[in-house]
Amino acid sequence: MKPMDSTDSTDVTEPAAVVREFWARMQARDWTGLGALLADDLVMEWPVSAELIEGRADFVSVNAEYPEGWSIEVIRIVADGETVVSEVEVPHETVGVHRVVSLWTVREGRITTGREYWTAPGSDPSPSWRAAFVRPLQAVRRTPASRAT
Repeated sequence: MKPMDSTDSTDVTEPAAVVREFWARMQARDWTGLGALLADDLVMEWPVSAELIEGRADFVSVNAEYPEGWSIEVIRIVADGETVVSEVEVPHETVGVHRVVSLWTVREGRITTGREYWTAPGSDPSPSWRAAFVRPLQAVRRTPASRAT
C-alpha cells in the first residue's frame, strides 16, 4: 500500500484503515505522516520491556531513532468498532525477527492508545512438562486467507 500524503489523513478514518496506514507510514519512514495518525496525548504501553510512552512526539521519536535495517510485514488486522488488533513481523538485519501484536484504540481517525507485545519467535522456551502435549512451531503458515485484508 502506498502511504498517503503525510499532510492529509482526513481520508483515513475507519479504525482498521488507520492502523493499516500506520504500518504503511512506519515502513515508509514517513514520520510526519505517522504523527498525523496519532492523538497528541497518545499513550503507548510496551509491557514486555515495561515501558510507557506518553505523547505523539515521543512515540514518533523513539521509532525514528530505532537503528535502521528493519522492515514490516503486516500479517493481519482485525477490528471491532474502535478497537483494532494487528499482528506484524519485523525482520531486522542484525537483531533478528520480531513478532508484534498490537492492541489499538482509534477514535475520530486518530490512534489514542496502544499496547504492543514485542517478542522474538522461540525466545520463550517451552517447559519440559508440556512436551507430551505440544510440538515445535516451525513457522506460521501464511495463506491468502490468513493474510491481512
